This record gives sequence, structure tokens and C-alpha cells, in this order.
Amino acid sequence: MKDRKTILYLLILSTFLLSMMALLATAESGVYTGAKSSALYNTETKSFLHQHNSNMRLPMASTTKIVTALLAIENLELNKTVRIPKEATGIEGSSLYLTEGDELTALDLVYAVLLQSANDAAVAIALQVSGTVSDFAEKMNERVYEIGAVDTMFQNPHGLDDKNHYTTAHDLALITAEALSNPLFKKICSTYKYSFKIGDNVRTVVNHNKLLKSYKGCIGVKTGYTKKSGRCLVSASERDKVTFIAVTLDDPDDWNDHKDMMNYGFQMMESVNVYDYVSIPKELNTVSIDGAKLPIRLDKSTVVKFKSEEISCYVDLPYYIADDVKRDEIIGRVTVTVGDRQETLNVLADTDLKIKKIKRRFF
Repeated sequence: MKDRKTILYLLILSTFLLSMMALLATAESGVYTGAKSSALYNTETKSFLHQHNSNMRLPMASTTKIVTALLAIENLELNKTVRIPKEATGIEGSSLYLTEGDELTALDLVYAVLLQSANDAAVAIALQVSGTVSDFAEKMNERVYEIGAVDTMFQNPHGLDDKNHYTTAHDLALITAEALSNPLFKKICSTYKYSFKIGDNVRTVVNHNKLLKSYKGCIGVKTGYTKKSGRCLVSASERDKVTFIAVTLDDPDDWNDHKDMMNYGFQMMESVNVYDYVSIPKELNTVSIDGAKLPIRLDKSTVVKFKSEEISCYVDLPYYIADDVKRDEIIGRVTVTVGDRQETLNVLADTDLKIKKIKRRFF
């Protein structure tokens, strides 16, 4: 009897310790989620502020469509009319309920994929881009591998369950950062409602992402769910030139967890104006050349950093101008050091300037 009690006690204790370890693993970064896997990524510094089981390969449901939409934008004439083939109809799950012969633009299909998560629209895109679903899946794999998502495998364009269809929170953050670098993708995934015509009928799709209405600065990105994957969510938010991507896989409380992750990110990082943090504002205003004033500027005046990090810079300008200067021509550089990272900003001429003869004019 004592042995049974001892075994029971040990089982309860071990369960408690495992739970505490999981809690600490997610809380050690300052944020906790109930997700099986999660990550918080800053796009400007290309750094992760939080990772929990972020390299665990898991199904990702309709967050798959981030890549589907990106490939459509990159490979299709979006204003071209697409005639829906039979193979793109009757797809299970979330659907636009397309029928064979329906006509709409490729752009309409992208909106339907990202807002309504339409599986039939995803298949229609796959067939338009590659001819077959399997060829499109291979194209998806090649595209994400290019950006370093090496623990991701696609078998279809919609995310319905397949044992060889998986990703990681880490990879999905990198994939999303790549997608958001495309202005059209960013515009579409942040759209709340979109209407278009199929024949004489007007169809309206509404974004499934609740954060667009409930979280300041939210710009998307994609929801997902199957019984096998659980609730999956990729969100992104921008405030004051700082952008975060949050990813959770199999998270029953994803909306709240994403708010907490984003709040943590914005508490930790900030965008700063280089002119305010280094002693160069007068130097990077105008320079004198042969009695003329050459307005100059930085190609980028802000950098993103952790609030606790120090910032310094090194200015590298030439000693003289030996030829005519064109507007936007690079005439120098500023190396900004933030913590252990460095970023190079270009010093540009802000107007054209003709030099009558070669003269050494010191800045």
C-alpha cells in the first residue's frame, strides 16, 4: 500500500515539475503562452524576443496560405481573369463555394485566400501558377527554403491535414517577414472586408483575424484551424516603425496570447531617430563645396533597438568632391552600433551640384 502511495506521489510530483518547466520555458523571456509552440520576431533587427518549442515541427492549418498568397502575387497577372476548373471545386473546409466555369480575377482569389481562408481559391491559385497541386507544393517548398525555413514542408496550398505537411513557429515567423516585405501582400492581409464579382453576383469576404479590430497597429496576418493542428495564428503589428510577428501553433487562447506577446515586444523595443541619439545633426545637414551648399541626408534616419541598449555612430565622409554630384548619390556612410549589432546608413546628396573644376573642399 505504501509503495502505491509513493508511486502516486512521485507521478503527481513529476507532472507538477514538468508543468513548471514548461511554464518557465515560456516565461523566461518575459511572456507566457498556452501554445504548444510559439515565437515573437522583430523584423527590423531580425531577432527573436521569445521562443518556446519554436523548432518543433507541427501542422499549421491555413497559415499555409501565407505562402500560397505570396506565390500568387509573385507569379500571376493579378488583374487577369481566371476561369475556375473542376479540380478547384468542392474542396472541403472553409470555402468560397466556387463552381466550374466561375470567372474572377487572380487578385480576387488572393483576397479570398487571405481573408476568408477559402480552400477552393487556394487550389485555383495553385493550378494557375503551376498546373498541378503537387507542382505548386514543390514551388512552395523551394520558395521558403530560400529564406531559411528549413524545417517546413508543404504538400498542398490550403493546409488541410497531411503527415508530411508541417512547419515550426520559427520558420513561420521568417516566412511571414518575407511575405510582409511585399507591399501588396501586406495591404491585402490587413484588409478587413473586400467585395468582388463572380458573374453578376457580388461576393464579400471578411477577414477572420479579430486582432485587426481589437489590437492597435495590427496589420494581419493569418488564422488557421483543424482538429489535428488546433488553433494556429500568425499576427503582425506595427507601431512607430517597429514591427513584430507573433506565431502560435496549437494554442487554445491565441487571441489573448498574441496581445500579450505584442505588448511585451513593444515594451522591450523602440525606434529611435539617429539625429537625436548621436552628435552629428549639423554635420548631416549641409556641406560646403566651392562656396555652394550641398544639402545631404541619410537614406534611413531611424534604427530599432532594445530600450536598454546604447547607441553610437561613426561618420565616414570624403575629404573632397572631385566631380559633379547627382541627387541621391551616395557620398558617405554612417555606421550605427546598437549593442552588438551594426547597421550602415548611406549619406545621400539631396540635390544635384555641378563642380566647375576639381577642387579639394574639406567637409
